[in-house]
Amino acid sequence: MSLPETFQPLYSLSGFFVGMLVGITGVGGGSLMTPLLVLLFGVHPATAVGTDLLYAAITKSAGTAVHGMHGRVNWRIVGSLAAGSVPAALLMLWLMSGVDRKSVEVAHTITIALGWLLVMTAFMLIFRSQVLAFAKSAIGERSPPKPATIAIFTVILGLALGILVTLTSVGAGALGVTILLVLYPNLDVREIVGSDIVHAVPLTLIGGMGYWFIGEIDWLMLVALLIGSIPGIIAGSLLAPKLHERTIRIVLALTLAVVAWKLLTAA
Repeated sequence: MSLPETFQPLYSLSGFFVGMLVGITGVGGGSLMTPLLVLLFGVHPATAVGTDLLYAAITKSAGTAVHGMHGRVNWRIVGSLAAGSVPAALLMLWLMSGVDRKSVEVAHTITIALGWLLVMTAFMLIFRSQVLAFAKSAIGERSPPKPATIAIFTVILGLALGILVTLTSVGAGALGVTILLVLYPNLDVREIVGSDIVHAVPLTLIGGMGYWFIGEIDWLMLVALLIGSIPGIIAGSLLAPKLHERTIRIVLALTLAVVAWKLLTAA
């Protein structure tokens, strides 16, 4: 387990910045925090992913409480996602425990996967409405899938998220919500978002605890990130109604695209 020698205030500043963007846009912090730790602070990808998973589990817990109190959670969706994601996360942790995580090959694999997931996240941030419109048009031309078929696809989505989130800490936000909106077009968007957040808590907690078990958590860095991100999320939530959300999402998407390009060219 690696620990920095001293508390780093810059981690808290970064946590505040990421937390504020999460509060404004609702995009998961993993899309921002992990690449920031890797590119700006030079943290090893495995340690960045593990620390960010625990960071996400803690910060998303507050969102879970809020959505739960307002009844914006579809527990059937959460259960179907978890049926796929939990075994997949455990499998990925088992694979990670058996490799040399400090090797160039592992760092390269995590960095490449992270880069491409950021590209996909940026795409979904800008073109989500077009993707949903296309899916609605395509599905409208044929008979709607049966509930059992939708449930199977939800489990498969959970399996994919379990692999991606455990490997990179990215995927459960923009990507997961978009696919859930395709699978469940008649549900309220707030219910989809709430279900996605609730599912992300046990997934990131299992992933974070697994990385802790294999020695890839930087605890002082985690504390520093939380000190900054919690007030950042509050500030972002207060600012959100006063800002043009579409413009913020486009700026965020372009930022993620640039970060993705840096990760992919540096790998």
